[in-house]
Amino acid sequence: MPRLLAVARNLLADPLPLAELFLVGNLSFLAVDVAIAHSVNAFAKPAEWAPVVFSLLSAVTLPLAAVLAGSLRPPLPPRTKDPGCAAGPRQWIAWLLGLAVGASAVGMGLAGLIYHLHSGFFQQQTLRNLVYAAPFAAPLAYAGLGLLAILNRMVLSRTIEWARWVVFLALGGFLGNFVLSLTDHAQNGFFDRREWIAVVAAAFAVGGLLAALVDYGNRPYLWLCQCLMFVEIVVGLLGWYYHVRAIARSPMSGLWDKILYSAPLFAPLLFANLAVLGMLGLWGLLRRGADASN
Repeated sequence: MPRLLAVARNLLADPLPLAELFLVGNLSFLAVDVAIAHSVNAFAKPAEWAPVVFSLLSAVTLPLAAVLAGSLRPPLPPRTKDPGCAAGPRQWIAWLLGLAVGASAVGMGLAGLIYHLHSGFFQQQTLRNLVYAAPFAAPLAYAGLGLLAILNRMVLSRTIEWARWVVFLALGGFLGNFVLSLTDHAQNGFFDRREWIAVVAAAFAVGGLLAALVDYGNRPYLWLCQCLMFVEIVVGLLGWYYHVRAIARSPMSGLWDKILYSAPLFAPLLFANLAVLGMLGLWGLLRRGADASN
């Protein structure tokens, strides 16, 4: 028990290991999510396999880098004065592997954005094509994860700068989620009024995190934002329940067809996922603020 308490205190003092676990978990999960999404057209184009393969390789590479570094806390570049990170050859190999994954993820996200827009929007730039084409903002999840991987290896996690960047990444994710919620639900004209919950919740998250970035020294407001992130988790779980119920009630004959052609199974969980990232960044701001006041 004392050992577990010590581990918990270390994680609360430095959220970087949790951010790395968040990174690996999301890359692993994206392999499943993208595979389901691209199964709708049976991977009609070979390029649609690229994000699945990349996710699987990245989800293996980052733990391998952690084993090489001997820690979940990735090493930082030589110029950074960080006594918590050794500077041996194994650590620098781990650092380079992590940077390679991060840079590749950013490239994958941007390439996917162009690829999805090319599916309809570039051919005829109309609002209808933007709504009914492949979800153009979805690939940017890779870009966000790539930036997080780079951030963890370039900026000290025990600083205000690291925490603010994490909040910024969560803010960008919620902005993309706002667009996805709006365009996805617009496909059926918001037939069910509860579909507006996701849009409103994403808008609140964007506004709340934006204010936290600007007024990051306001501790009461940061705690209020933590509560807002908890609400976003509830919204994500509630949306997941509604989507699962819609899948179960689908008129399709087989379970696989119901999953493919009904409401997207995992989409609402993005709210909970981004809320966890936002909580990590907000906790970093709160911890740095507490250290500064002591």
